Amino acid sequence: MGERVVVGRRRILVILGTRPEAIKLAPIIHQIRQAPDLEGVVCVTGQHREMLDPALAFFQVQPDFDLNIMQPDQSLYEVTAHAIQRLEDVITRVRPDWVVVQGDTTTTLMGALAAYYARVPVAHVEAGLRTNDKYAPFPEEMNRRLTSHIADVHFAPTERARQNLLREGIDPEAVFVTGNPVIDALLWAVQRVQAAPTWVDPRVRDRLESESRRVILVTAHRREAFGEGLREISRAVRDLAIRHPDYVFVWPVHLNPNVRRAVVEVFRSHRPDGDGGNVWLLEPVDYPTLVWLLNRSYLVLTDSGGIQEEAPTLGKPVLVLRDVTERPEGVEAGTARLVGPHYERIVQAVEDLMTDAEAYAQISRAVNPYGDGRAAERIVHVLASYSPRSNPARTSGSAG
Repeated sequence: MGERVVVGRRRILVILGTRPEAIKLAPIIHQIRQAPDLEGVVCVTGQHREMLDPALAFFQVQPDFDLNIMQPDQSLYEVTAHAIQRLEDVITRVRPDWVVVQGDTTTTLMGALAAYYARVPVAHVEAGLRTNDKYAPFPEEMNRRLTSHIADVHFAPTERARQNLLREGIDPEAVFVTGNPVIDALLWAVQRVQAAPTWVDPRVRDRLESESRRVILVTAHRREAFGEGLREISRAVRDLAIRHPDYVFVWPVHLNPNVRRAVVEVFRSHRPDGDGGNVWLLEPVDYPTLVWLLNRSYLVLTDSGGIQEEAPTLGKPVLVLRDVTERPEGVEAGTARLVGPHYERIVQAVEDLMTDAEAYAQISRAVNPYGDGRAAERIVHVLASYSPRSNPARTSGSAG
């Protein structure tokens, strides 16, 4: 391909497919659309549907392309094939100067690969997170690693993430430590929910507003916990609720049938949702309701990567229901503890924080290492000015 000439604004194609991607990319999309020298185009694959659309509505993001690839109980093979096939047409039509992807989903990897096939530079947001176990989290760890070796610029949320990339041979000049835009999104969302509580699902808000007991929020959905891991988490929650009726355990249960089967199996003979019950198994909640629940919680049990970053911003201790995490900064800073999907460790850690006020205060006051709320601003500044060296045929310029 011949040398491209800079004409007008840089066109940035942002590709996303799941709710976490929408949350973390929304601040970047808004920054792009406010920048006079950039043109933003948004493509959603629809890898997740029910949870993605409300997040887009909340953040006022209107996609330019919606590939709607989701199928019931779809396999990784199907998601991968549908995404790469449909993205070819979008990239051909948009002819972007940059493709931006985020994190570790199948959409992330396929977005990066589709851009690479078209010789379009790739920017990877939340780059450099590693567990160094390619099967945990699965398939996210390999999605991240492969995307790193396709990307032309890397937005690392922390210095540790930057060092991970450098150890893998990534050009230091292509790595920028920006913080994580999930903090930008969270701070904006907290303000919006406080200003307009109607964003919160009234079925959840009305029930909890009259609740005097402390709330423990539970979320679990990782593939590596399917089966016995999720059953152990469920048994731990069930038994903690029985032992501690002065706490309420709120669990929005993920839509994945593998998650639901395990939870239902454990709670089938235990009716937690009746009058006076203290385990509330909810349908998945939208993002503003999740933010409200986080702010209302005393403690969080989760295997979610994003919540490991969000909860400490609100001063909420996190027990991570995973054996390894690609976010060790929180564990090192004291905002989170690894307990894995293991009954005894979960029960012990929860009861320690219930009974030891000093330990609870220590973890809830630890400084969040993941950002200051200005990550999107830093990322968009780089997108507007940086030219990758790896492909001089497509360094910059309008595609028009």
